[in-house]
Amino acid sequence: MSPEPRSSLEVSDDAVLDGRLRLRQPRRGHRVGHDAILLAAATAAKTGEHAVDLGAGVGAAGLALAARVDGLRVTLVDVDPALAALAADNAQHNGLAGRVTSVALDVGAPARAFAAVGLQPGSADRVLMNPPFNDPSRQSTSPDLRRRLAHAVASDVLSVWIQAAVRLLSPHGVLTLIWRADGLSDVLAALDRGFGGIAVMPVHPKPGAPAIRILVRAAKGSRAPLAVYPGLVLNDENGRPAPLAEDVLRGKSVLSLAEL
Repeated sequence: MSPEPRSSLEVSDDAVLDGRLRLRQPRRGHRVGHDAILLAAATAAKTGEHAVDLGAGVGAAGLALAARVDGLRVTLVDVDPALAALAADNAQHNGLAGRVTSVALDVGAPARAFAAVGLQPGSADRVLMNPPFNDPSRQSTSPDLRRRLAHAVASDVLSVWIQAAVRLLSPHGVLTLIWRADGLSDVLAALDRGFGGIAVMPVHPKPGAPAIRILVRAAKGSRAPLAVYPGLVLNDENGRPAPLAEDVLRGKSVLSLAEL
């Protein structure tokens, strides 16, 4: 069963980053949330560089990064042609089409398929990604196909995505990803083949609670040791947004992982 064609999608028009970015996205299925905005805020980039957003969906993370960094070129990659088309529309509607392109491509496709859409090996300075992270053999998955594709993954897919990043990145290029916190060991194992200089930032729902996400930065070919950064706390004890998290989600601050 393939995703429904774009013409049949019912979409909403939603504001993120305090309204500085507007995103058209399907009303049903996976919706843009905190993960994409945190991923962009954890990604360093410079004018003139090229960033590739793998599993971009409607483009939230890559577009947020392009909106923050003037002169950055971004390629959005998603397996779903309907979402890739919405991502292209979102780039156009936010005045970023001159620097942002969107392609429909499976992250697990061979190098020749990436090259056919202009993504040659070593052509990216930055790769950011929010891979699907629920193992359907261990956890229940959504009945909605598009949401299931966004969240459910076989156990080896993380390695496939990270190897795609290795291939795309230039020497010393940097990967940033977000993953569920209980999968830290899987991330470190997958990064062991091609990356070093790994930095991990846990994301906690409230003070004293176990982390629910990890933001991870890694440099291709680096031999620098692992670093664990202070965690980001999303809400205070009363459920109100914590000041730093609120500033990050509004696009007023970046995370320390993004410091150049």
